[in-house]
Amino acid sequence: MSEPQAVVLVEGNSDRAALHALARRLGRDLAREGVEVIAMGGIGNVRTFATRYGPHGLDLRLAGLYDIGEKQQLRVGLAAAGVTREREIDALATVGFHACIVDLEDELVRSLGVGHAVAVVERAGEGRSLRRLAHMPEHRGRPTGAVLRRFLSAQSGRKAKYAELFVEAMELDEVPEPLMAVLDHT
Repeated sequence: MSEPQAVVLVEGNSDRAALHALARRLGRDLAREGVEVIAMGGIGNVRTFATRYGPHGLDLRLAGLYDIGEKQQLRVGLAAAGVTREREIDALATVGFHACIVDLEDELVRSLGVGHAVAVVERAGEGRSLRRLAHMPEHRGRPTGAVLRRFLSAQSGRKAKYAELFVEAMELDEVPEPLMAVLDHT
């Protein structure tokens, strides 16, 4: 691995897994390119990480993914770290931070399609668990996409596992725009 030249800040391991899977699909070796993807353990930690790696720290190129509902918290954290000014409403994409509408899992399932996402779960050997969840009283009658989202978050590590599997299963022209934009920025 070469010395980091760029850092991609993401909330958690599923974002990290999706970006690494996409990079592999695109024939990129992020480590060799000096791009490090760091799971921050939640958007609340963005100020700390942006300060460490941004203009007031190691002064590396930054990029990142965030959930649209956390835009304000991200803006405040990046401004405090000197990456952007808080009042610059449209500056986030300009500096490499791209929003997932709802969250990464929503982006992946929408891009792949619920039916195709369920087929990926089946191929991974967890179709029975997903069907069992769908038949539980609190989930009966709920849309398959909603049950699938609950399934993804029901077990530790499952979001990251399926983030990678979903990216591997989709055509490159189906990849959610925020994922592609972050890699394009690095």
